[in-house]
Amino acid sequence: MRVALDPGRRDGPVRIRRLADDGTPLADAETLPDLAAAAAVEREHAPRWVFARSRTYRRLLAAGVRVGRAHDVELVEGLLVGAAGRFGDPHGLAAAAARSAGRVPDPDPTPTDDGPPGLFDTGPAHDELADVVAVHSAQLRSLTDPRLRLLAAAESAGALVAEEMTAHGLPWSAEHHDALLTALLGPRPVLGGRPPRLAALAAQITAAFGRPVNPDSPAEVLRAFARAGHELTSTRAWELRHVEHPAVTPLLAYKELARLHVAHGWTWLRTWVVDGRFHPEYVVAGVVSGRWATRGGGALQIPKALRGAVRADPGWRLVVADAAQLEPRVLAALSGEHGLAPDVDDLYATLAAREFGGDRDQAKLALLSAMYGASAGQAGELLVRLRRRFPRAMAYVDGAARDGESGLLVRSHLGRTCPPARPGDEEPARSRARGRFTRNFVVQATAAEWALVLLAELRLLLRGGPAELVFFQHDEVVLHCPADLAPTVLEAIATAADTARLRLFGDTPVRFPLTARVVGSYDER
Repeated sequence: MRVALDPGRRDGPVRIRRLADDGTPLADAETLPDLAAAAAVEREHAPRWVFARSRTYRRLLAAGVRVGRAHDVELVEGLLVGAAGRFGDPHGLAAAAARSAGRVPDPDPTPTDDGPPGLFDTGPAHDELADVVAVHSAQLRSLTDPRLRLLAAAESAGALVAEEMTAHGLPWSAEHHDALLTALLGPRPVLGGRPPRLAALAAQITAAFGRPVNPDSPAEVLRAFARAGHELTSTRAWELRHVEHPAVTPLLAYKELARLHVAHGWTWLRTWVVDGRFHPEYVVAGVVSGRWATRGGGALQIPKALRGAVRADPGWRLVVADAAQLEPRVLAALSGEHGLAPDVDDLYATLAAREFGGDRDQAKLALLSAMYGASAGQAGELLVRLRRRFPRAMAYVDGAARDGESGLLVRSHLGRTCPPARPGDEEPARSRARGRFTRNFVVQATAAEWALVLLAELRLLLRGGPAELVFFQHDEVVLHCPADLAPTVLEAIATAADTARLRLFGDTPVRFPLTARVVGSYDER
């Protein structure tokens, strides 16, 4: 059974409608006193809930309701719009309802947090529950491809995981964070300004140039180097490293520490860490390939220098698992070139021993070049060897690149579709750039699908227990669990990884090993 939900206004009654598995209504709409009452429906029927958007589940979680399964109308509409070659078109509930009724949809509204109505808001002019039911039914009729249907289910499950991770938060020790910052930057300035280490480096930069230079101003730095006889186009580290001048070393050190201070310094700590938890907001499919993004806090760029602040609670442990060389293994499974990904932990080392005289760096460069389209210099020479040894794998990405250059759409294994070509993409330089994008899209988007299914399976295996998914980025997942449950979590991770393989690729011999470690803090190895 499925249950469509309209959460209504905050702290008010909510409406539900029970549906058959094909989306057909089974009864008239019902009114529940509040969101918390949905818990009884979940316990009794364990339905697949049909939400307009992910933020609906955020409100359910706040009311103490966790659900097992869901269909996220807006996320699924985004998949269907993309599959029709209209990536980027409006895909909110109102747009989907207009589209299913044969009307031209208006642009999507700016996302909100489903907060209280505005002062002059008289309420919606439409029946949201009726829209959810109608659009959901239309989507089910469109999801005829079993792969795209699996992607829709995985994307919706990912939305549940994302909201639960945001609600739970990543365990974060403010005390350790402060200690790490103090060790790197010196004591926190009482009245603002630069920390002692940055102030000392700024003084060295000024001394090296022989006059005051603000290292936070690229324009001043460029003028200072020009006066010293070095015409630079930017203050990027790679360009500075080619300059022989006494200011370069302190400037590079300053830039690195200043970036840490601005992005994850004491202000960040005060803003984002509450009661020992960092609560980033995850954006499912925030990138065109289906990879996730985040809003605020820079959760996907936690600096290595501060990972020691991510610490398990007393009596608990972190289980950190990451997929080893995920994208080359995905390419092997997609293309049927199984010899490209033997059942080993370090694919690059094995490939190096077989094909590149033991040079692991060459093997890695060759595979990355194949997937990302690099062909100049040494990369081009290595690709010749790959094409000779692994013709099916190379033909797969070469074909995706040719389709992209021709302006065609390419799709991931489950059916996520790349953005359509734009006017001007037929020009040679832009055509080649689109080909490089589509070459990587088919692999990266499929890798994102494997990770989505992994998360969904892992969530189901651990549901009802104390272990929590607390962090995810691309091919790495972090769980927080009581210490005595760590072996159980490790087993669940291995099971979920193999189930994801089977769901996507069937009984392929290609394996997707997850290297897992049980640690007290994120920086432990």
